Amino acid sequence: MAEEFGSDFMTIVDEDGTEYELEVLSTLEYNGSTYLAVVPATGDEKQDLEVSILKSVDEDGESILCAIEDETELEAVYSLIMDALYEEDEE
Repeated sequence: MAEEFGSDFMTIVDEDGTEYELEVLSTLEYNGSTYLAVVPATGDEKQDLEVSILKSVDEDGESILCAIEDETELEAVYSLIMDALYEEDEE
């Protein structure tokens, strides 16, 4: 995680070595796994951003983020994360 951004932002590196800055909107523990709702950290509030849901998986003792390939799992996690985000907005 990039220290200069604080705890709500992270930098990830893809397989090709390209870095991406992401804002973490929410974190969810579900069925023994950790999921993150993220958007690109562009700083442009006017742009419509798509929320991506990533799953944290341990691989060789290191946590990696990956896309959720199971449609049922994705729908369940998406619903729970969106409910949590809307609850935070209401408070």
